[in-house]
Amino acid sequence: MSRPADGRDESPGPPAPPAAAWRPVRTVAAVLAGGTGSRFGAPRPKQLLEVAGRSVLAHSIAAFEATAEVDEIVVLMAPDFVDEARRIVTAAGFGKVSQVLAGGRTRNESTRRALAALPSDDCAVLFHDAARPLVSPRIIRDCVRALATYPAVGVAVPSTDTVVAVDDAGLVADVPARERLRRCQTPQGFRCGTIREAYRRAAADAGFRTTDDCGVVRRYLPEVPIKMIEGAEENIKITHPVDLRLAEELFRLASGPPAERAQPPAGAAGPPACGPSPGPA
Repeated sequence: MSRPADGRDESPGPPAPPAAAWRPVRTVAAVLAGGTGSRFGAPRPKQLLEVAGRSVLAHSIAAFEATAEVDEIVVLMAPDFVDEARRIVTAAGFGKVSQVLAGGRTRNESTRRALAALPSDDCAVLFHDAARPLVSPRIIRDCVRALATYPAVGVAVPSTDTVVAVDDAGLVADVPARERLRRCQTPQGFRCGTIREAYRRAAADAGFRTTDDCGVVRRYLPEVPIKMIEGAEENIKITHPVDLRLAEELFRLASGPPAERAQPPAGAAGPPACGPSPGPA
């Protein structure tokens, strides 16, 4: 290769080393159970109702307890039921649960309270709706592993329905391409410094409204990439009484013999539910 007149060597140097994967000092799951379940219509929060032999809350905590990649669990409970949640944790022997705290009036307030309980910006945090008791260790592991590369991670499944946007009069305004649409689930994972900064900026916005933590990052830190990983159809959210019956059937199928697991629950629509993916104890 020829040299310029001043003798400088302009040949390309060695390639830059790849960026080191981000490693948290600790991975904390925040199980959000602060809702009162008004849409469910029960006198008690739906996360305290029993399904497949234990409370919805206990099932959700158990998934993180059984996942080796999670170091600690913090539970945010509806204020009037904190003592009951503590009794559930004690009775089940959940050793990773470090705190059971009163949740906020809204999902966002519960998230803020969870963030205040975390030790530093160097940890990873997974926010999970306690009303999703069928979350699998596979999903949890995938979230934790994706945070080594991405500062924010969501969980979703492809939409099998056509979704339309309507205007104030109830008329169709748009029909988005279905192949690009996803139905979001939890957990949602973040590097703690990222989600704290997003909520810090949101606090200065008088019009701040959201039901989704990835949405907070998207709105207030638009430069931050949010990686979506594959969820599972069985990772349902308990919202209405029929969901509790469906969850009961999904738990039964997940623990039944292989031939039984291949059958969808009676009356269920869509592809057969296959139960949570197995994970390490």
